[in-house]
Amino acid sequence: MLIKKTVRQRVSGPGLVCLLGLVLLLPVPAVAQQKNGFDLGAALIPPEQILRGGPPRDGIPALLNPRFEKPAESQPWAAGDLMLTYDDQRQSLAFPVGILNWHEIVQTELNGQPLLITFCPLCGTGIGFSPVVDGRELSFGVSGLLYNSDLLMYDHQTESLWSQIEGRAVSGPLAGKKLERVPVRHERWQGWRERAGPAGRVLSTDTGYRRDYLKSPYGNYSQSERLYFPVSQTSRKYHPKTWVLGWVHNGEAKAWPFPELAKHGGLLQDDIGGKAVTVVYDPDVPAAELRDENGTLLPATRAFWFAWYTFHPDTGIFEHQ
Repeated sequence: MLIKKTVRQRVSGPGLVCLLGLVLLLPVPAVAQQKNGFDLGAALIPPEQILRGGPPRDGIPALLNPRFEKPAESQPWAAGDLMLTYDDQRQSLAFPVGILNWHEIVQTELNGQPLLITFCPLCGTGIGFSPVVDGRELSFGVSGLLYNSDLLMYDHQTESLWSQIEGRAVSGPLAGKKLERVPVRHERWQGWRERAGPAGRVLSTDTGYRRDYLKSPYGNYSQSERLYFPVSQTSRKYHPKTWVLGWVHNGEAKAWPFPELAKHGGLLQDDIGGKAVTVVYDPDVPAAELRDENGTLLPATRAFWFAWYTFHPDTGIFEHQ
């Protein structure tokens, strides 16, 4: 009873002032910032720039046990449908963008080597990685969060968040770690089938989920000037959705916009960060490949102009003279 009576007593005058002063001097416990269940308290990027994309964590389901088919058995792809493709020395895999639009992450292996294929429809970026970090293979999911409009992945082992375009962990126990990039191509279905031959395999539409893989959930987003989410840096030099090929070498970033490559025509000999490179442009896809002096395919990024620029505002730009 004494406790209850004491609590109900009204404090006023000098006593109230002293009590308020005491409260202000007490340490305030740090509240960990969380979004979609991820701890952002020690994020390497501003937590306020990490935005919810709409779906919750795993609301866009990654494909972690994907099935692949022989091209001749696969339906319903038309000759001009776009594929993200990856080759090793023995085989080629095709990942239809129609499927990637709905799942964004596919994790598999090719001839015993683990492979992580990622796709961000908002940035137009299809990027391949090795999912092995410090000798351990990680498995990845879609966090439902975005940074600069780009996919933030997360690994199931530590729940660290990873920026797709940067290829690095930006929060969690692995913050600062980087994924090794592997080169991928953008090809049309018919062109890839002819190049890959009978050994090629294509990601099956039998994913375990009911989706209309022939219809993009993003409508005409790739042609519109509109961005669904804010970004930290913008440039009006090109239409925001202009396709560019971008690469970073020795700390130097460079972009090769497709309209400039179209004006140039043919092969382009260039250099970046002291390295000689060749740009191969295919207007029919459209796509571009970056190769070194030995003809080896380099892990460059095909992206919308706005996405490349916001992550690389100091980028060099190839302009046809």
